[in-house]
Amino acid sequence: VEKMKEGRRRGAAAWIEQQKGVKELVLDNCRSTEGKIKGLTDEFEELEFLSTINVGLTSIANLPKLNKLKKLELSDNRISGGLEVLAEKCPNLTHLNLSGNKIKDLSTIEPLKKLENLKSLDLFNCEVTNLNDYRENVFKLLPQVTYLDGYDRDNKEASDSDAEGYVEGLDDDEDEDEGEYDDYAQLVEDEEDEDEEEE
Repeated sequence: VEKMKEGRRRGAAAWIEQQKGVKELVLDNCRSTEGKIKGLTDEFEELEFLSTINVGLTSIANLPKLNKLKKLELSDNRISGGLEVLAEKCPNLTHLNLSGNKIKDLSTIEPLKKLENLKSLDLFNCEVTNLNDYRENVFKLLPQVTYLDGYDRDNKEASDSDAEGYVEGLDDDEDEDEGEYDDYAQLVEDEEDEDEEEE
């Protein structure tokens, strides 16, 4: 059984490796190992959108250098700090979603000041949102941010074009990639089913 699991993990990593020229990569619900997603390296030079929702990350220290990355989805992980690496590894981020992580105070998000292009930040379901004057203080701390949790300083909701502005210039070839993603998703799903059977 262990050999089968390792084979599937290698298969998933090989699938990721084959995607190096893509601009968008969705790895939601994959498993991270020791803060790394196997196969995700700095060779993904063209990547502009990366989604790693619910992959079990506790740290982003092992995130590869992705200079062209504009939108990063990290929601529903267990990240509690270490955000300073984002300015070094993803200096052109415009949209960052940290919803559902273990971010408790403003000092944790202070390193995001260095992300000069950051326009949209989501912190839904993080403890930091319970602080007094949370929104006002985040906008003071990060003056470059236009939208916090989907709303601007005047509590006006971000329009769809503002919320999804990162896709400008991306090719609309979702249908082409869908089959490949479905194959990968099935690999991950099979691996999770095996893990549940063992328990």
